[in-house]
Amino acid sequence: MSKVMRSALGVLGLGVATVGYAALIERRHWTLRTATVPVLPQGSPSLRVLHISDLHMTPGQRSKQRWVAELAALKPDLVVNTGDNLAHPKAVPAVLGALEPLLALPGLFVFGSNDYRGPTPKNPLRYFRRSHHRRPRGAALPWRDLRAGMLERGWVDATHQRATLDVAGQRVAIAGVDDPHIRRDRYQMIAGPVTEPATLRLGLTHSPEPRVLDQFAADGYDLIMSGHTHGGQLRVPLYGALVTNCGLDRSRARGASRWGAHTWLHVSAGLGTSPYAPVRFACPPEASLLTLVPRPVGPGAAQNGQGRATSSAAADVG
Repeated sequence: MSKVMRSALGVLGLGVATVGYAALIERRHWTLRTATVPVLPQGSPSLRVLHISDLHMTPGQRSKQRWVAELAALKPDLVVNTGDNLAHPKAVPAVLGALEPLLALPGLFVFGSNDYRGPTPKNPLRYFRRSHHRRPRGAALPWRDLRAGMLERGWVDATHQRATLDVAGQRVAIAGVDDPHIRRDRYQMIAGPVTEPATLRLGLTHSPEPRVLDQFAADGYDLIMSGHTHGGQLRVPLYGALVTNCGLDRSRARGASRWGAHTWLHVSAGLGTSPYAPVRFACPPEASLLTLVPRPVGPGAAQNGQGRATSSAAADVG
């Protein structure tokens, strides 16, 4: 066998092994990412917020359902769900079953495009185009049933709503928009600074589109939480995400970073994938436990727009 042929077979074998790992191992490598984010006023007790996003659940994903249910053992003060829960018309019982222990805790949610419409096959190259708003529409999904189940247990739908919530003895002002990725956002319905006293001003959006983030920041929100990017889903070591599937820059595809002078942004890499692209590489499925703490004071406390929160990840394979 020639040297060229051996090299070609070696490359092919490596490719097959990589795809096998991405499809069979890493996409089930459930991971808890933790981060400490300084967004509270001085003297405030810390708050623990569990961020769940992009479950893309199908009825048979038992391992994912068990792992999500076990997150209740973390005893967060607040649970935030930023959408794309569904990937199958019959997935609502699976999602509510996975969330059941968490629904006993204070919670907030907004929906994403894949709560409204099911997944469809797509050409992966479309994600590298700057604009791909013309997209195939999948079958309608029972998002109203999912919403009813969450509301029945006391979670707050923040979609185009402003509200306040008492969390661990502290007042949290919240607002959210529908998914900007499919142009359902109507920020004018919640526009304006928060005028009532609040320890935390929290904004929610499924897709972290900069035009929406800028509006939250201009209104003085302390923290914006979103999902949608899947952290890039396929990441290259030492390079990071290849794409974000939105207007957000690649460096912010997952984790916490500053957005302007005052606001922090947290983007969840999410827990699922489309059934038509069931792979993850260098980007395991994750939920995030954020510890919100007071902002630093004194010289050097201010950071530029690329500031980062401290974070770490611990994996648990299910």
